[in-house]
Amino acid sequence: MCGIAGEARFAGAPDEEAVRRMSAALAHRGPDGEGFFREGPCALGHRRLSIIDLAGGGQPMVRERVALVFNGEAYQHIELRERLRALGHPFETRSDTEVVLRAYLQWGEQFVEEVDGMFALALWDGRAEKLVLARDRLGKKPLHYALSGSGGDGAGAFAAASLLREPPAEGEKIEARALVFGSELKALVAHGGVSRTLDPTSLVQYLAVESVPAPRSIYAGVFKLPAAHAAVLDRSGFKLRRYWEAPVPPHARAERQGSGGADVRASGAAPADLDTAARRLRELLDAAVQRRLISDVPLGVFLSGGIDSTTIAALAVRHAPGVQTFSIGFSEKSFDETRWALLAAKRLGTRHAVQELSAQDCLDLLPEAAAILDEPFADPSFLPTLLLSRFTRKSVTVALAGDGGDELFAGYDPFLAHRPAALLARAPAAALCALSRAAALLPTSSANMSLGFRATQLLRGLDGPPSLRHQQWLSAFLPAELRALLHPDLAQLATPEIAYREVLADARRGQALGVAPGSVDEALRFYLLRYLADDILVKADRASMAASLELRAPFLDTAVVELAARLPWRLKLSALHTKVVLRRAAQDLVPEEILRRPKKGFGIPVAAWIRGPLRPLFEELMDEKEIAAAGIFRPAAVRSLLSRHLSGEADLRKPLWTLFMFLLFRKRAFL
Repeated sequence: MCGIAGEARFAGAPDEEAVRRMSAALAHRGPDGEGFFREGPCALGHRRLSIIDLAGGGQPMVRERVALVFNGEAYQHIELRERLRALGHPFETRSDTEVVLRAYLQWGEQFVEEVDGMFALALWDGRAEKLVLARDRLGKKPLHYALSGSGGDGAGAFAAASLLREPPAEGEKIEARALVFGSELKALVAHGGVSRTLDPTSLVQYLAVESVPAPRSIYAGVFKLPAAHAAVLDRSGFKLRRYWEAPVPPHARAERQGSGGADVRASGAAPADLDTAARRLRELLDAAVQRRLISDVPLGVFLSGGIDSTTIAALAVRHAPGVQTFSIGFSEKSFDETRWALLAAKRLGTRHAVQELSAQDCLDLLPEAAAILDEPFADPSFLPTLLLSRFTRKSVTVALAGDGGDELFAGYDPFLAHRPAALLARAPAAALCALSRAAALLPTSSANMSLGFRATQLLRGLDGPPSLRHQQWLSAFLPAELRALLHPDLAQLATPEIAYREVLADARRGQALGVAPGSVDEALRFYLLRYLADDILVKADRASMAASLELRAPFLDTAVVELAARLPWRLKLSALHTKVVLRRAAQDLVPEEILRRPKKGFGIPVAAWIRGPLRPLFEELMDEKEIAAAGIFRPAAVRSLLSRHLSGEADLRKPLWTLFMFLLFRKRAFL
């Protein structure tokens, strides 16, 4: 795994010193080496975490006047290398980087369709004088960029007045003369010339969905290249295109391509019966695990004791007996999964290591976490994921994880509420109000997923569009709540159309492919294409790379994803059970006790911490005078949220943590 950065200016020379600063800011992503490239209007920087071909895989890699900086892994590089050899391409190294570069030399801009893996890359083609950016199909690896219309010399090339203010639309050529990019926002900050102005739209979206969804970032004019997209900057301008679309099940009858000519691969056969689907899933998942065990450095597996991680560990043991596994535990028992991880490790015969953590271990991380994340991010499981990554990195350089299982196979608890909620939403408004009042009377609890917390979240957003139901269940603030929280100058932005813009856009794209609004299939697409990309994979990347650990997710193998996406939802979800087909596929791999156990998220006791050890910090950041001086929130509204939680009147862990992480970010970023 690596960090990449660079700059291209068609109206002036690139700032090589700025690129070196950007690369230095990404040293944690690649502690094993660095490299730089400069030709004409382009300069590239690279930090390397050596995994494959330790001696020969240095970057930037240059062949035939094409230079590549590559962050990630091309998992089918061995097969792709043989295809390219048959087409006459010579190879000087064993690295997957050279395979990706030669794929471009063979297929041009369409090369990205041939590369299967997790990646973000930048490629300078000196022959055509163009810069190509690309990101993997699901967004496992990040890529941030800013575009300027001037591109002249000096720091002003990327000043606020010169930056493109809104994300580029797919398929539309826009005027641009310069581009700067980096794996993380901290690289663009280190550049020194990129403006850091808070984007009000991004703030509203963050407060609603608990992360800043691509293509925006928290800074105005700085964007994230969306998953499954490639982009080109040349002397005629900048153009973005989608190169892959998640398939839809046959019953959705998708008959056309997605926007920008994206390949929806809708013709693949999808097993209609449970046993056939489970066998096919098992085959593809086993092959995905085997490919991800290829490494020239020590490798292990995250093992929480849930179905997803235990399935991955069990398949890994088949190919690497006695593989190392890692987990962490908590002293707060409703959040602790240690006994399940130990059970799985014992049955599978892995060499297991576990570290128990206290509340203080997580609390001590908060200032550092804000620095690692670069922008506000409200998933509190980032903290234990970071601690697990650091613990694992003491023994190995690569780890496999179970990310993606919940999104592909309807594993989240809200899926069990999907159909009951659709019926409940038809109830008269008076009945819904009565239910809300009853839920408010339930005793508050600091426990993980308490009854009161579940009931309150279930009732949120039932009067909204069905396509937004799952997002509103996950939301920290609904738009109406945001209007009461935000300063009057910002409150006008707190509309569903702005707060949930990307969710609604994804829903429209799915509906164009035949996915019914409010259906289970639409909910599955939301979790895969939006929640996974903007939350789960951001958490996994930042936490693992902060520890210089490469994290691989076999569930997110393209073949596994495409099979799962085509399966009828009834093979994933029953009235009482989630992950139906995955449970069947893993029934002789995973201990029966784990297959039967209820789901437990990878969380921390936020509700209790706000009332306990974190209270002084919350009181400090939410001081009414400080809030008033910032001019972003209404001081009385912020104070009311905190007071109601501290008194035990309500469990407001989600909105308070979301607000807290923004205030922590703002304090650190001096905004």
